[in-house]
Amino acid sequence: MAYRRQGTPASTKVAYRWNSGRLLGLVQQIIPVIEQLVGKFVAKKSLEELLRKWQHDEDCLEILHCDLYLKASKSEITFELDLHLDMALKGIRVIEMAGLAPAPFCGMLLADFGASVIRVDRTETEQTGDCLARGKRSISINLKTDQGTKIVKRLCTNADVLVEPFRSGVMESLGLGPTTMLDINPKLIYARLTGYGQTSKWNRAAGHDINYVAMSGALSFLGRSKQKPTPPVNLLADFAGGGITCAYGILLALLERHRTNKGQVVDSAMVNTTMIKSIVNNGYRVDGAAYASTFIFASKLHPIFSKYAWGDQRGENLLDSGAHFYDCYQTSDGKYMAVGALEPKFYADLLRGLELDIDQQPPQNDRKSWPEMKEKLTRIFSSRTRDEWCAIFQNLDACVTPVLDHDEAGNYDINSDRDVFFTDADGVQLPSPAPRMHGKVNMPQQTKQNLSCGTHTEEILLENGFHSKEIKELIQNDIIRQASLKSSL
Repeated sequence: MAYRRQGTPASTKVAYRWNSGRLLGLVQQIIPVIEQLVGKFVAKKSLEELLRKWQHDEDCLEILHCDLYLKASKSEITFELDLHLDMALKGIRVIEMAGLAPAPFCGMLLADFGASVIRVDRTETEQTGDCLARGKRSISINLKTDQGTKIVKRLCTNADVLVEPFRSGVMESLGLGPTTMLDINPKLIYARLTGYGQTSKWNRAAGHDINYVAMSGALSFLGRSKQKPTPPVNLLADFAGGGITCAYGILLALLERHRTNKGQVVDSAMVNTTMIKSIVNNGYRVDGAAYASTFIFASKLHPIFSKYAWGDQRGENLLDSGAHFYDCYQTSDGKYMAVGALEPKFYADLLRGLELDIDQQPPQNDRKSWPEMKEKLTRIFSSRTRDEWCAIFQNLDACVTPVLDHDEAGNYDINSDRDVFFTDADGVQLPSPAPRMHGKVNMPQQTKQNLSCGTHTEEILLENGFHSKEIKELIQNDIIRQASLKSSL
């Protein structure tokens, strides 16, 4: 008896169905399948407990048990299993004030691991630039009105986390500052994700990733020799120092709440990160780009590593493209290979793949020879295509890999074997959630990245105790907006 999987891996519900004969003769065949599904995807349930919930007659058998729904007739049996009911953050309720890049990324991280995330949008906006909205729902509220801010307060009464991305003082001006919100809900985790934090003299200054990385000192390390600093797109401050460290701070606060039964403020600034207990705001201060660069700052002061890895100039050191054995090289087809042969054994295999006699080359860590060796490797790598070099280094332990374009990474064997990427609702390949937890689903609950503002306004309000008549009046008075079906598609 075979079964086929209905739906896509991204579906919250996955159905298993097969054709069969009469129902009563199938019970023994059904039980192993239930064991397989329950044991593989969710916490193991007792079969006896499942069987006690069966109600059946000659024509129909039905199980409705927590994360498993089974319905069987004489001709077919259908399983629906919620793969996300056992996720790590299931049951955590998050209110995310709409923003761009770091705050949406923080919300997406929480949603990817099971949290229920509601994005609060403006009523005058139908679409935002947020492309990290998967797994979230949207409610549109006019925050310029007292009724609008009262709705946010009411939502936060039942929430675990509030994430806000505004400059210091904005939430206070709306009457939604941390003192007010923690009075309403003493268990609330109030996460503030900004550029310069809440307490510095720059706390109301505008900025973007490049500014925060520059002010952290990290940008001074990035770039080629005798060239200007090169910003790392907006990965370092917005995401590594912003979204990820804010989510980390939220998880720390949730863990501490488990012990103290109290909420707190997480002050996450993208410019610099020190994870310290702040007496000023009775919360955690989580400041990003500098913290993510701790190794660079610390290694420059280390008595051994500083002499081995660092000099005085950017782009002339061990890990910043100064060394010929830690850089990228163009191939004959205009593509690139990445070389990271730091250790002697890897360096020996690098030279072997390049058909260079190690005894005829300068010592690996002779800095004076690095420019000459870089020119030599540049000439050699330019003599073959990227695929030819991949074939040469395939069986050598040289830390040499292809530089994959973004549109080919998902199909490369190491990534496809581990499902490092998934295909979203629009057919686009995107990175899968990380880290991977054993026995859990490594797949977002919903995969559509874009979310129209106000798509779930009425649904969210009904869940939070608002009556239909009250919701209708709020819509008529432009306090909230419910997106039309057409605009939400």
